[in-house]
Amino acid sequence: MSGHTVRSFDEELRHLRDIIARMGGMVESQLALATTAMVKRDVALASRVVEADPQVDAIDREVAHHVVKLLALRQPMASDLRLIIGAMRIASDLERVGDYAANVAKRSIVLAQTPPTVSLGPLERMSRMVQEMLKDTLDAFASDDDPKAMAVWRRDEAVDEMHSALFRTLLTYMMEDPRNITPCTHLLFIAKNIERIGDHATNIAETIHFAVVGEDPAGERPKGDTSALAAADIAGGDGAS
Repeated sequence: MSGHTVRSFDEELRHLRDIIARMGGMVESQLALATTAMVKRDVALASRVVEADPQVDAIDREVAHHVVKLLALRQPMASDLRLIIGAMRIASDLERVGDYAANVAKRSIVLAQTPPTVSLGPLERMSRMVQEMLKDTLDAFASDDDPKAMAVWRRDEAVDEMHSALFRTLLTYMMEDPRNITPCTHLLFIAKNIERIGDHATNIAETIHFAVVGEDPAGERPKGDTSALAAADIAGGDGAS
């Protein structure tokens, strides 16, 4: 992006990017800590994630305030306007990511009170994949790297497929042993929260593409989530001849 005649405008745009970077770093950390808390059954760590969520909300409000100020005082156009509006949209997505990370932590606190029943390896791998997507979108925003953002956009399908596989596996555990129903229900919610974080990372990638290129991504967003049909498939399979 070329510099502006008014140097303070450049500084204000850099400040906006810095706020997004700070918010993004915070939610990345929240998701990583929530995942660790789940795997290690660490109630204290999970509680820290929940308690930190209001800080993410506060940064979201800071972004909104800065955006309103820029729109009112600078009347930006073209790429500058797309950057400013895009930053507000990205902050909204990051705020939701923080909420989902807190939800994962809350469920992990409950899970820690029950005996371990199933392997958390697949769920951890799914979370790590989503963390990488989130990191890459934030890196792409910082450097206006559209190809990197679109690479994240295309990776969302793999997360959806992992979520569908997890959904089927957990439903099978629940059908095999009623004692698995409570912990697996919490794990289903955790898996859905992580899948939704992947969706928000993809939203951010789309916003970056629009901010850099000036148009929405071509074609339909790749999707691979069939979990809505999994319960019916498993239930129907018992009666198949």
